[in-house]
Amino acid sequence: MKRIIISTLALIIILMASCTSEAQLSSMDEMKAKLQSLSGTYQDLQPYAYGDAFGQRVFTFEKGTWSLDFTLGLDSKLENKLFSFRTFGTYKVGEASKVVEGAFEALFLEEKKFLTLHATDSGLISAFGFTACGLTPGQETDISQSGCALWASVAACNEDHDLLSLDEDGGLRFGVRPADNNMCSPERRPTQLTPAVTKTK
Repeated sequence: MKRIIISTLALIIILMASCTSEAQLSSMDEMKAKLQSLSGTYQDLQPYAYGDAFGQRVFTFEKGTWSLDFTLGLDSKLENKLFSFRTFGTYKVGEASKVVEGAFEALFLEEKKFLTLHATDSGLISAFGFTACGLTPGQETDISQSGCALWASVAACNEDHDLLSLDEDGGLRFGVRPADNNMCSPERRPTQLTPAVTKTK
């Protein structure tokens, strides 16, 4: 009788573990599907600190495509802007991250890269490596072929191996970019997440 009870309990435990595992897999599949079918605009409602500067990201997703408009400035209201960077392309969500819980590996392909210089101070322009890029302040320049400073040309690097995570409240998070901005290969994928961007439309 004891053996029957023990065997029954063991079977129940196995079945419960199996159901839990299947539920977890189903949940992960659903999240991956949500991330792959993002639609709308997500942005930083307030610029956040990048060292001594402040940046604001605006992402737009639609049917497997994405775009980014990023502006960096010297103050938290971005009244003293340094530059704006714009890019767009397609993206693909991969497997769940083995490093960052709740995040998925993602590959963002960049078709074009654009840079707008706002700063006019020669010292700042030089400090950011923009001197040799042929930029005209206030005018967007296509740097897809030439690259500029921390941005490689599309031919040299059109891949961003990133992280992607969706919070319970709908906040979208990406990986923290390295100081050299190089995420061109899988081993350069970040291991931490940024603050969330919020869906605005």
